[in-house]
Amino acid sequence: MSRLLHYQKYKLHYEIAVILAFFIINGAILATSVIMEDSRDGSLGNKLWEPFVWEYSSAIGTLLLLYPIFKLIQRFPIFGQAFVLTLLIYLLASIVFSLLHVGIMVGIRHIVYWLVGSRYSFGDVWFELLYEYRKDLMSFIFIITAYYSYQFISSRLIGEANPVGDSEDSPNNQSCDRLLVKKLGKEFIIKVEDVEWLESSGNYVNLHLGGRIYPTRATLSGLVAQISEKGFCRIHRSHAVNLDAIDSITPLNSGDSEVKLTNGKVLNLSRRYKDELKARLH
Repeated sequence: MSRLLHYQKYKLHYEIAVILAFFIINGAILATSVIMEDSRDGSLGNKLWEPFVWEYSSAIGTLLLLYPIFKLIQRFPIFGQAFVLTLLIYLLASIVFSLLHVGIMVGIRHIVYWLVGSRYSFGDVWFELLYEYRKDLMSFIFIITAYYSYQFISSRLIGEANPVGDSEDSPNNQSCDRLLVKKLGKEFIIKVEDVEWLESSGNYVNLHLGGRIYPTRATLSGLVAQISEKGFCRIHRSHAVNLDAIDSITPLNSGDSEVKLTNGKVLNLSRRYKDELKARLH
């Protein structure tokens, strides 16, 4: 398996690992920087563990809020039609983000200080909230910028497939025979009938064929509706298959079944879609 294919297969795992590594390393650097600044005169103004509690409580607060921010970006793309309205929504979201971040951060600090028999003081509430918002706004902008940068690089590296001739004026249920794949500045066409199975992945559907994966911005139900005439059938809320790629179907005690493809891949067939699949196979 190539490195790119391995990345595509375990994309979410890689993303989580990189995000966690960033916050762990960044927190350690910031905490040790505070310690080094405090020790310039030869004495520590704070206990050694305190900067780590400050930095990692902030990191945990941000980590817990990443998913809602990503969902906000997906729901209101910054490059959408209502640009001004989107900016206002983002501004409001940045305030909510800061308040929640401060709440989580301060809560964790109070708990840790209490556990060690000490007391944490946040300071003057309104001043500190303004101080934290100044930093949180920059963090909010950084997260959005990093998100779009990553999506841009990922789409160029992995490629993105779209129905040939697809445009904003094209009906969503229009059938298609071929898909145009844009990858690393090149364009090439794949036949829909060569796709072995489909996998829902957030706002994308991953097309699997010949050991390669091509994401296309669509919903699984919408894409299956477009290519059902080409022999595709939904078998799970997250999967659909090319009927010609099915090797065998094995019933399970749970009432579900396993669908084995000719390439050796095994997918789950849920009871909800079993009758539809059987009807399509006869």
